[in-house]
Amino acid sequence: MASTDQPPRFAVVDAVSRALAEDLTPIGDLTSTLLPAGMEAEASFVARDHGVLAGVACAAETVLQVDGTVVVAWMATDGDVLVPGSVIGTLSGPLASILTAERTALNFLSHLSGIATLTARFVEAAKADGGTARIWDTRKTTPGLRTLQKAAVRAGGGANHRGNLSDWILLKDNHLALLGIEGAVVEARRLWPGRTVHVECDHLDQVLEALGAGADALLLDNMTVSEAKACVAAADAHVAAHGGRRPLLEVSGGVSLATVGALATTGVDLISVGTITNSAPVLDIGLDLPAAQPHVLVSDTRQF
Repeated sequence: MASTDQPPRFAVVDAVSRALAEDLTPIGDLTSTLLPAGMEAEASFVARDHGVLAGVACAAETVLQVDGTVVVAWMATDGDVLVPGSVIGTLSGPLASILTAERTALNFLSHLSGIATLTARFVEAAKADGGTARIWDTRKTTPGLRTLQKAAVRAGGGANHRGNLSDWILLKDNHLALLGIEGAVVEARRLWPGRTVHVECDHLDQVLEALGAGADALLLDNMTVSEAKACVAAADAHVAAHGGRRPLLEVSGGVSLATVGALATTGVDLISVGTITNSAPVLDIGLDLPAAQPHVLVSDTRQF
């Protein structure tokens, strides 16, 4: 996986610190204090299902923050395709530390790999009918985990929409009801020159107005395939008549695996899918401890 696809380290460290504080406050892992002192073990992160891996940095950071003496060796990285039985990485070191880190590390791996896996399914479905549109995410993310979830989207082959409200200007229906399209675009250019101005459009008339106002990107909201095609044709005609670059065209709203293929053939550039971050099922990943090791039980991999 390219370094640009990894979440920034500060975000990983922060998220893991908060997760461990949640799990270990106020006095640590009481159950692990029952284990014999000095017991060493080896364990493996193993995929139980087909999917795409994400969250390796978070799992590694979890182990590091719990106990820096635990040695971690990774056999896979974010973006890799997993099959049942794939060994993702191995841990060796104090058993108590491994078991303390287990659930937090698996929570990150399972959740973020679930996002990468669902993203990859949408990416493939978008190509099924010869479509060229890319899949990107939304701000429908878990509070505090957006940076990690958006990295998981990239691991799954998707792209990132704006990261937050400061990235660029997205004029939605509630803004436009007060400002109007032309007035909102003019004011955005005045206040924030150099920022992308993105306009939500519910129908063709709004698309024509946004094109005339010089918007950089258009969000085609809850449109059918035929409606989206008409808007693409209007944008192409506008460029043919007036020159310049065609605004970025995005389809959004109620997109599913069943509908994304047809939408991807309309000529739009991007399809935004909130489901990939707010509704992705976890990917089943477990931590296996070989049965031959004395006094070691195989970990329960269910998500609680």
